[in-house]
Amino acid sequence: MSLDSNVSAESTEPTAQRITARGGRILRFVEAYALLIAMFAVIAFFSLWPTTAEVYPTMANFQIIIAGQSVLAVVAVGALMPLICNEWDLSVGASATLSAVVAASLLSSSITVPFALAIGLATGVVVGLVNGFLVNFLGTNAVITTLGTTAVIVGVVNQVTGGSTQVSNIPTFLTEFGSGTWLGIPRLFFVVILVATAGHYLLEYTPTGRHFYAIGSNRNAAVLIGVNIRKTIGIAFLIAGVLAGLAGLMQVARSGAADPRLGDSLTLQALAAAFLSAAAIKPGRYNVPGMLVALFLLAFINSGLTIAGVPPYVSQYVNGIALISGVGLAVNLGRKREVV
Repeated sequence: MSLDSNVSAESTEPTAQRITARGGRILRFVEAYALLIAMFAVIAFFSLWPTTAEVYPTMANFQIIIAGQSVLAVVAVGALMPLICNEWDLSVGASATLSAVVAASLLSSSITVPFALAIGLATGVVVGLVNGFLVNFLGTNAVITTLGTTAVIVGVVNQVTGGSTQVSNIPTFLTEFGSGTWLGIPRLFFVVILVATAGHYLLEYTPTGRHFYAIGSNRNAAVLIGVNIRKTIGIAFLIAGVLAGLAGLMQVARSGAADPRLGDSLTLQALAAAFLSAAAIKPGRYNVPGMLVALFLLAFINSGLTIAGVPPYVSQYVNGIALISGVGLAVNLGRKREVV
């Protein structure tokens, strides 16, 4: 081979490497922001589709969507914490319901509003502590444990409410906060921003967050580097309980009532968004921003279907498929990340 040929071959190698690197960056960008792009595509579709174009792109509809997802978003941030540790908390929806019922019941009595809200929030704390204790110190499977916790909570709620919505004497200022807006944005969404920011900071910038990810990635390796497994998992379940309790209070403020059937839909949708978070923003890694993108993607889809007059059960199909897809994407992207 001539000298010119060698020089030519060597000169093309950096070019090929640059093309490959550029292609890799584009692929990673698409992988990270595919759900976000899909969300805007969904908004554009329903905004232009003649069947929904008159109502869907209005400010009133977007306010309804944002306010309607605020309670769910807080529950989903809570569900995300045990999930990162490779544990499932199936009681988050029931815990939110119990907190709402307790708070609403106390608000209808002579107890002061701050105390009633504090007890409602404390209810979620207790559920989180119980779940953490059972999973950690009794060694029971988290799925079975939280299913059992859910069954107990549902029994308590039905006993207290008789299956009826609690609507007595909810203070007006509380419902005004839950249904009002600031600068055209539902007030409850500002709570979501605070919770999501705190959750993101915890996961990305604190030792506790790093320990969550370490346990979820490889529990044995986490033990070797000195992570206190029981304490860390207990904290994850505690955070889930606290945020479920907060979500229950938000629901009371938003609707002026405590619906004993609230938890039926919250858990499935929260877990679907939590799993799908691994396919957005930080592929292969459960994360708060990705969870919010997934949650609002589903919300915008369901809103469009509702406005179009599609039967309600179709939304259940969407949420179920999203949960299955989220699990599959989380597993496959997680494996890909480990290989890389």
